[in-house]
Amino acid sequence: MSDSPLSVRWPRSHRRKQEGGKSSKRKQDASPPDKLDDDALMALSAKQFPTPDLFTAAAYAGTCIHAVNNVELVTDCQGVAYWPAEEALLVADLHLEKGSSFARRGQLIPPYDTITTLRRLAGSIDKWQPRKVIALGDSFHDSAASARLTPDARAMLIALMKGREWTWIKGNHDPDPPVDLGGEVMHELRHGNLVLRHEPKAGPAAGEIAGHLHPKARLVRRGRHVRRSCFAASRSRMILPSFGAYTGGLSVFHRAFDGLFEERRFHALMRGDNQVYRISSADLS
Repeated sequence: MSDSPLSVRWPRSHRRKQEGGKSSKRKQDASPPDKLDDDALMALSAKQFPTPDLFTAAAYAGTCIHAVNNVELVTDCQGVAYWPAEEALLVADLHLEKGSSFARRGQLIPPYDTITTLRRLAGSIDKWQPRKVIALGDSFHDSAASARLTPDARAMLIALMKGREWTWIKGNHDPDPPVDLGGEVMHELRHGNLVLRHEPKAGPAAGEIAGHLHPKARLVRRGRHVRRSCFAASRSRMILPSFGAYTGGLSVFHRAFDGLFEERRFHALMRGDNQVYRISSADLS
């Protein structure tokens, strides 16, 4: 299996100049082994490719380019994926109003998850300036969650949606359309070589982009370990990390991932603080 990057067609507004001429990896390698932080540890195991200038420039912005079924996607350390050919931002598992859902059942947790999640989403939208946003299901924690949005949260979400094509993919937590928010609601979206849905289907599924599983990966190196949310990706499919503030994660080696990647051959695109690191499944534990 080859994960070599393909040629990249990048929207002009997202082209970035490489600054400084020296990679962050050189600085990380200079750190003493006992002082490696999580990002430096992941950088030691990240798969490196000879890369054109444009790919290198993208890496400086915290991204990793990965082709799924010959479609180039840019994975961002904030937990979203950008689809350059469609100028579309992909995000999974927002789980808005999870805090209020728990409160209704007597589990009192701070009710700030929705605003926190929307602020992070606003940052990603501001960075990529997408023409489209596709939310891959479980955008709301339950079928009544959109009706529980506070006025501030509702206004923030409507402002993010304004002037963009917005698609809500139905999830197991939110099978019903959101209340009075607009956007198109779909079970799945097929476009070109990709099919976007909430829950991945077991077995071969060329071009599948999904969420639902909240993937996390664990890397052990030099007597230390780091566990981070990730994009679980092969040449044929990609599972996005959960984006919501109150969402947990599931090991990419959990039985829920069985049947998704042939012989467990895939890469975990692990989310560092400022960079996405491509780690082979063979290097994970």
